[in-house]
Amino acid sequence: MKLVLASNNRGKLAELQAMLVPLGIELVRQADLGVGEAEEPHRTFVENALAKARFASAHTGLPALADDAGLCVDAFGGLPGVDTAYYATQFGYEKGDDTNVRALLEQMQGQDNRRAAMVTVRSPQDPEPLIAVGRVVGEITRAPRGSNGFGFDPVMFIPQFGQTFAELPTEVKNAHSHRGRAAQQSLARPPEGRR
Repeated sequence: MKLVLASNNRGKLAELQAMLVPLGIELVRQADLGVGEAEEPHRTFVENALAKARFASAHTGLPALADDAGLCVDAFGGLPGVDTAYYATQFGYEKGDDTNVRALLEQMQGQDNRRAAMVTVRSPQDPEPLIAVGRVVGEITRAPRGSNGFGFDPVMFIPQFGQTFAELPTEVKNAHSHRGRAAQQSLARPPEGRR
């Protein structure tokens, strides 16, 4: 079975593909099918995930898998949330993983409350979309640690493991990350009416 990933993020593709290969599912980035990024005008992860999945499916004719994820920092009242991908741009940096980490660490200087959660929502295109939410709570480190993963993985410390996501082996991260938890939920239950 082939699904289109409603994202052009290579990190997301690698993580999700690793989770889906055992099920015989081939995941293809929308860019590889000539599809650009969808607009994300909504203020919730669920609405943006649905918009991305519907956009990718409409432009490819394939079922789509969308993931809208963000970092929610307690000290910032839950921000950057749905604006995570563009977090660094509000501080004069270009959009990117490294600049997002740099901007976050600069803004958190002097903050003792470093609790944060990574949240992901996944939904394939469907008249009755299957929506799974994965959440993992940790703390923001004071400096990047590790070289695995992408995004905020080098600064997301997971107390259960005593390491950041970027320090964990890929299979451990994938099993316990926000994206991994959402995938496990998605695979554990079929959409309503299809049991």
